[in-house]
Amino acid sequence: MNPIKFNYKFAPFSDVHTKVYISIILGQIACGYALGISGPALTTAASVIPISNSWMGIIGAGSLLGLAGSALIGRLGDRIGRARLLMVNMYIFTLLSLLQLTTTNLALLLVLRILIGLMMAVDYTVGNALLVEWLPTGEDSKRQSRLLIYWTLGFIIANIVGSMMDTSPQLWQWTLASSAVVGGVTAIFRTLVKLPASPAWLASQGKMRAAEATIKLNLGFKWTLPKKMKKREKEVGEVSWFDLFSKQYRRETLVGSIFYTCQAFTFFGISTFLPLLITGMGIKNPDVSTYLYDAAMLSGVLIGTFFFNKVPRRFFLISGFVLAAAALITLVLLPNIAVPLKLTIFVIFAVGLSAHMVLDYTYTSELFDVKIRATGVGTCITASRFGAAAGTFLLPVLANLGGASLTMTVCAVPMVLGALVCFFFAPETHVLTRTSK
Repeated sequence: MNPIKFNYKFAPFSDVHTKVYISIILGQIACGYALGISGPALTTAASVIPISNSWMGIIGAGSLLGLAGSALIGRLGDRIGRARLLMVNMYIFTLLSLLQLTTTNLALLLVLRILIGLMMAVDYTVGNALLVEWLPTGEDSKRQSRLLIYWTLGFIIANIVGSMMDTSPQLWQWTLASSAVVGGVTAIFRTLVKLPASPAWLASQGKMRAAEATIKLNLGFKWTLPKKMKKREKEVGEVSWFDLFSKQYRRETLVGSIFYTCQAFTFFGISTFLPLLITGMGIKNPDVSTYLYDAAMLSGVLIGTFFFNKVPRRFFLISGFVLAAAALITLVLLPNIAVPLKLTIFVIFAVGLSAHMVLDYTYTSELFDVKIRATGVGTCITASRFGAAAGTFLLPVLANLGGASLTMTVCAVPMVLGALVCFFFAPETHVLTRTSK
């Protein structure tokens, strides 16, 4: 008589979940740090080497351009698996970070930043897919929503490191290369724990025996694949990138891409070159304002995490856009208000937008089922990185052309667009459990 077995997604949180979760957390810290360090480093570089606003913007956007390769990385992750990519990407990330010490050539530096972004794309796409496909039901979206806390910590640590720089020659290069530290720690940890393959992905490829063996090895004999996965025939080659735009997935793909792009344009545009914007607003102490912004950003992420499973996803999406847009428009329409009030409104903007970002990983993962999840999430991230790169490139240019008012006006436009798109088209995913489809 065969013993009764249970769906592995209902297994209690155990060692395998812990090592997968910590591996992805470390990757998020590394990604946040690498993105956050570029703005302070390049701002300081401008006082040491000849670099125009355009070059500053495009190099600052370099990693974001690399992240635009997330669609290809996601597709690769759906073809060859999640764990393989996550076991090597942070080693390459670390090497590329160190190579930034070897050149002051702006074109070569841009290439390195793009390649670093491509390695980050592995964590953004297949890292998130591996996490939700291993974590127990009920823990998956909750713990995934907390990832942004760690990404934000990495971003804030980068701002702190950047604020401590002086204008010594080559120090800006060491600052850029410092992302090798967090990248190296992440790579070594993943090697030591040896990330397991995703049982859900193995099943989606028709590799049922391998999936069952992975579950048995990591969770024990009483756990097994869900019945729906066991009935699934081998699907290798049956899903293509074009399926994202079929009737089944078209709405999810467009909503996920547009919401993420609108959010990323404003967040990265303002966050990467925050000192330029703060100075343009007439605030005389940019360092204090930057620390206040960082505190507001972390507070927003914590608030968003707290409310994440307490309100519907659609309400979360729409209200975040509305709050951020209202704050920016107020600052544009009332440029001469007192500095304390101006800072208060700017903090409200930062809190609202940061809370909204909690949805980045979770909502995009919930939109797609397992057989196409990495490809779908990767496509949404690719679209968003074009938005983020555009915002990062344009901010120093806009600040030079029209000051803070023009910059905030342009950044408010995608907030309004995102609110409208989500109001009319965003599906509600709060009650869905699509992992075992």
